[in-house]
Amino acid sequence: MVGSEQSPRKSSHSRKESRRKDSELDSEPNSENLWSSLLSEVQTSRSAQLASTKSLLVLGDKESGKTTLIAKLQGNEDPKKGSGLEYGYIDVRDEYREDHTRLSHWILDGDPTHANLLSFALTETNYSDTTVLLCVSMTTPWNIMDQLQNWATVLQDHIDKLPLSSEETKKYQAEAWRSWVQYIEPGDEQELASPTKKGRGGINGGPGGEPEEELELEPLPEGTLTRNLGLDLIVVVTKTDYITELEKDFDYKDEHFDFIQQAVRKFCLMYGASLFYTSVKEDKNCDLLYKYLVHRIYNFPFKTPALVVEKDAVFIPAGWDNDKKIAILYENMHSIRPDQYYTDVIARPMIGIGRKQQTSREIEVVAEEEQQFLGRQQVFLQQGVPAAGSAPGVPAGVQKTPDRKVLGSPGVQGSPKKMDVTPGKQALGANTSEGVLANFFNSLLSKKTGAGGVSPAGPGLPPGARPGVSPQPDDCLDKAAVRSDAAAELDRLTRNQKKSLASPNNSLDGHSASDC
Repeated sequence: MVGSEQSPRKSSHSRKESRRKDSELDSEPNSENLWSSLLSEVQTSRSAQLASTKSLLVLGDKESGKTTLIAKLQGNEDPKKGSGLEYGYIDVRDEYREDHTRLSHWILDGDPTHANLLSFALTETNYSDTTVLLCVSMTTPWNIMDQLQNWATVLQDHIDKLPLSSEETKKYQAEAWRSWVQYIEPGDEQELASPTKKGRGGINGGPGGEPEEELELEPLPEGTLTRNLGLDLIVVVTKTDYITELEKDFDYKDEHFDFIQQAVRKFCLMYGASLFYTSVKEDKNCDLLYKYLVHRIYNFPFKTPALVVEKDAVFIPAGWDNDKKIAILYENMHSIRPDQYYTDVIARPMIGIGRKQQTSREIEVVAEEEQQFLGRQQVFLQQGVPAAGSAPGVPAGVQKTPDRKVLGSPGVQGSPKKMDVTPGKQALGANTSEGVLANFFNSLLSKKTGAGGVSPAGPGLPPGARPGVSPQPDDCLDKAAVRSDAAAELDRLTRNQKKSLASPNNSLDGHSASDC
C-alpha cells in the first residue's frame, strides 16, 4: 500500500518537473526572438541613415568654373586645380537625425581626350546613385550651347558603352520620367492624395523609396525628355557676375540674356535637367545649389520655388518648366527672334575686343628690330646726313634759346620795332642769316610805314624822296637784293637744309660767293 501511494506522488512530481522544463525551453526562444528584434531594429535604423554610395560627376570645358564651384560647396577657400579625373568629397550633415555622410564627386578635365576616364566615375553599379553637373560659363556666352551639346554627347557615348541591359535602361528612364512628372511646387504638398504619388524621389522630385505599384504617367509635352539618359542632370551657368561686363564692353541688352536663357531652358527640357545660374564671386545661388543637391540626393526638405526674376540668379527645378513659361521671355525680344540660330544672335566677337571697343581701338605698332634700326642709323652717320627721326638741322646764325620770344606772339607785350643794324657791320650782317632776316623785317616795316600813312614827302613815297623825282636805281637794287636774300634764306630754312655750315667765316664766304 505504501508503495502504491508513493507512485502517484512521484508521477505528479515528475509531471510538474516536465512542465517546468518545458516552460524554460519555451522561454529560451522568446529571448532569442527578443535579440533578433533588437538587431533588426538596429539594422533598420542603419538603413535609414544617409547613404554613402552617392556621387557627383562634374563635366565642363576648361575655365568653366567647375573646380571653384565645387570648392565653394565644400567650404574650401583655396581650391587646387587637378588634371585628368579629380576626386574629392563634400561633407553632408543631417542635423535633425544627427547623421552625416560624404558625397563623393568626380571632376573631369575639360580636355575631351580625357573622356575615357569616365569609366572610373560612372559605372553600371553606381549609375542610379550618380548626379551629373554640366557647367558652362557666362564669360563666353557664344559657346554655351555648343559646350552643352558636346558634353551631353560625350556622356551619351559613355553610357552606350556601359554593360546595361535594356530592362535596366528602361528602369532608369522611367524613374527620370516619374521624377519629372510628379514635381510638386513647394507649398502644394497637401495635394498629395496617397503615398503612392511619391515617385522616385517623393516631394519635389527628390530621391526616395520605390512606389508600391507602377503608376500610369501622363504623356509629356513635345520636346520634353526627348533625350532621357536616366540620370539626374543639373545644368549650372557659372560666373554670372560677368553679365555687367557683357553689357558694358559688348553692348549686350536684356533681350540677349533672355535669348540665352530660353535656349538653355529648352536644352534642359530636352534632357530633363534642372538649371542654376551661379556666381562664386558674388556668392549667388551657391548655397541654394547645395541645398538642392542634398534634397535630390538624400531627400532633405527643400522649400524654394523657381526663381526667374533676376537674370544673374536663375533657378529652375526639374519638372517645373514648360514651353508656355519659356514663351514669356519672348515678350522682351524686339529685334531678336527665338527661332534664330544661336550663334547668329550671340556671335563670337573679335579676340579680346568688345563691340564698343572695336571702333575705338588703338592701332598696333610693331617695333623695329634693334640691329636693323642701328644699322640704318650707321648708314646715315657715314653719309654725314642727320639720322632719320632726329631734329632737323638748325642754321648756325639762328640759335633757339628757351627764353627767346617773338614780339606780337600771345602773352608777349610790346610792339614791333625796327631791328638796328650797325652801319659798320651792315655788309657783314646782310650776308649772315641774322643780318638777312633783320634787313628783311626792316624792309617790311618801312613798306608798312610808307603804305599805311602819308609821309612828309607825299603819299605813297618813301622817306627822303621828293615828289616828281623817281627813286635812285641804287635804292631799288638794295631793296631788291634784301628781298631776294630774305626769300632765299626763308626758303632755305623751310627746306631744313641737311648740312650746316662749318664756321661763320665759311658762311660769310659762301654768301659772298653767291652774291657775286
